[in-house]
Amino acid sequence: APIPITAFLSVASKAAGFALFIRLFYFSFRGTNVNWTILLSIVSALTMTFGNLAALPQQNVKRLLAYSSIAHGGYLLMGVVLLSGDGIKAILFYLTIYMFMNLGAFFVVILVAKEVGSENIDGYKGLISRAPFVAVAMVIFLFSLTGMPPLAGFAGKWVLFAAVVEKKLYWLAIIGVLNSVVSLYYYVRIVKAMLFETSEDAETLSFSRGSMALLMAFVVPTILLGVYWKPYDFLKDLPLDRFIG
Repeated sequence: APIPITAFLSVASKAAGFALFIRLFYFSFRGTNVNWTILLSIVSALTMTFGNLAALPQQNVKRLLAYSSIAHGGYLLMGVVLLSGDGIKAILFYLTIYMFMNLGAFFVVILVAKEVGSENIDGYKGLISRAPFVAVAMVIFLFSLTGMPPLAGFAGKWVLFAAVVEKKLYWLAIIGVLNSVVSLYYYVRIVKAMLFETSEDAETLSFSRGSMALLMAFVVPTILLGVYWKPYDFLKDLPLDRFIG
């Protein structure tokens, strides 16, 4: 699929899907005899593991990010597992963060593919010298997707993992952390190409001011939400019926 469609689906499908999940499991299934916590925990663990393992061998950055999106769906399922208001608010916080860092990463893929003519990791070689701001922005998005501090992805994962630990689902939190470590490997491959490898084509890449402004609009919240957690504190203080009628 074209990159903009892939990027849109990676965010929009999650937002719609988790809205449905919340209504089904929080309001409809909580009173049943089925142990949804265990079942959803297993689905969460399998989803994040499959997504990350499938992303490992990818050379195409768009495809790598698409599989990574599956893994992030697994992380978000950790919030559904809680079957609680705090879980719902953790999901909303993570989805907000995910929107900025994931769309930002896909936007870089669009920019690079248009100029270089390739979506493969090799096309990112030497990007730091050919388009410094684009390269730095991509590093920020990728490390945030990994969950590295002090970026927004760390804040989002911290909220989800902490809530799972509070529920005493230690094994699920450990699997989440291990999957984040796995994701670091394939994200670092792109970072390595951009910062430490050289391209045969040393021509500087040029992008429009509008594109750079949009890229900055993704970068700023990806950094800001990592060091400024007030939005989550605000979410926690709101009554649940503000989110779901």
